[in-house]
Amino acid sequence: MGIIVTLLVSFALTAILGRFLIPALHALKAGQSIREIGPKWHQVKSGTPTMGGIMFIVPTALLVVLGSIPAMKNGEYDHLLVLGLSLAFGAIGFLDDFVKVRLHRNLGLTALQKLLLQLAAAFVFLALLRWHGNLTYSLYLPFFNVSFPVPWALYMLFAGFVIVGCVNAVNLTDGIDGLAAGVTTPVMLFFAATAYLWGSNTLTLFPAALAGGLLGFLIYNFHPAKVFMGDTGSLFLGGAVCGMAFALDMPLVLILVGIVYIVETVSVILQVGYFKLTHGKRIFRMTPIHHHFEMGGWSEVKIFTVFTGVTVVMCLLAWLGVFQRF
Repeated sequence: MGIIVTLLVSFALTAILGRFLIPALHALKAGQSIREIGPKWHQVKSGTPTMGGIMFIVPTALLVVLGSIPAMKNGEYDHLLVLGLSLAFGAIGFLDDFVKVRLHRNLGLTALQKLLLQLAAAFVFLALLRWHGNLTYSLYLPFFNVSFPVPWALYMLFAGFVIVGCVNAVNLTDGIDGLAAGVTTPVMLFFAATAYLWGSNTLTLFPAALAGGLLGFLIYNFHPAKVFMGDTGSLFLGGAVCGMAFALDMPLVLILVGIVYIVETVSVILQVGYFKLTHGKRIFRMTPIHHHFEMGGWSEVKIFTVFTGVTVVMCLLAWLGVFQRF
């Protein structure tokens, strides 16, 4: 199944599924609680169904499995490792959403619970990736077209940190209507093109299906959102982003394609650190940084457009940095 066909089928399946999922989430009273420390005008979104990430997770998983049956018969399973990592993080997100919605704990799982579960998923993925020969314990440098080896213990620590950090960075980006889906779509298209150039039809299948699913999801998640992806969706996306980077053995490319995720995370770290050091002063109006712009008068649509546009430019730059490798 080609990239375009996979994308279009995933888009259609997600759009159709959304017609049934959103009423079902309403019936289950799976409404999002809005944190009081967030922008006050976000309170009107309280009650909007969450866990909508199921809408693009199901078609993506279905197309990846069904579309790769011939390849799996030939012993190709790298795409299933990426899907498995994404599903593992999606399951952690689902537990988090369930705690928020059903047990009415707005913060969901504790930080320690999430960290331990995420580290376990990351290290299992890395071990399986190494076992299948897709992990070289070396770091590829975009633009320079060279790789340098790293001691395996140090590499595993680095990789575990990157995966957990990346997943939570994507989660932080999911703060306004459509933002996480909009930013992640060009990232998936970049990985689909890169995997195709690399000659891996199976690895191409996953990001193509997910890109189509995200476009279908935006029908319902673009401002004003009728549904939120929840941690179910955002953690799945985080797993997909870092999973593809490691499956293609180029984790440093995340610095380019994931620039928005990084800036969102750094803004929080700087804000918290500066707040503690100065006993109450702030660098930004509010973090993550999309709220800073929002409180400065930017509409959610403008933030979506600018942040997604920046990601598109950085993905094109990343393409220039890695295409020599193939």
